[in-house]
Amino acid sequence: MLSAFLWLIACQLAGELIREALNLPIPGPVIGMFVLMTILGWCSRKRRGASQPEPLDSLAAKLISSLGLLFVPAGVGIIGEADVLRAEWLPILAGVLGSTILSVGVTGLVMHWSIRHRDNVPDTSSGLIKQLAEQS
Repeated sequence: MLSAFLWLIACQLAGELIREALNLPIPGPVIGMFVLMTILGWCSRKRRGASQPEPLDSLAAKLISSLGLLFVPAGVGIIGEADVLRAEWLPILAGVLGSTILSVGVTGLVMHWSIRHRDNVPDTSSGLIKQLAEQS
């Protein structure tokens, strides 16, 4: 599990280095996540059919099981900034609601597109909407 944790730290470091080198406005850990995703995708193509659990799988399960504990520092930070929240609650609320609606919409569109292209099924959503409208 130590090697898997070192892989995660190395990918985060690579993300930080890429961000600094290219002067990107994206956080280094996000770039590191894409680096890790690329490495995992490349490794999974090389090792089709491997049935034993990888160390990264075990580490991911441990981190997910203690995910609630990882939110404690964020919660403490929010409580520490209560004055800012009281003063700027409207823009914060608008930002949270707007980003939530946008992310749900983009996720739905990406899932719709990926399922349609994965199964090579033509887009029938407009026909489904017409059928639902006729039933109402």
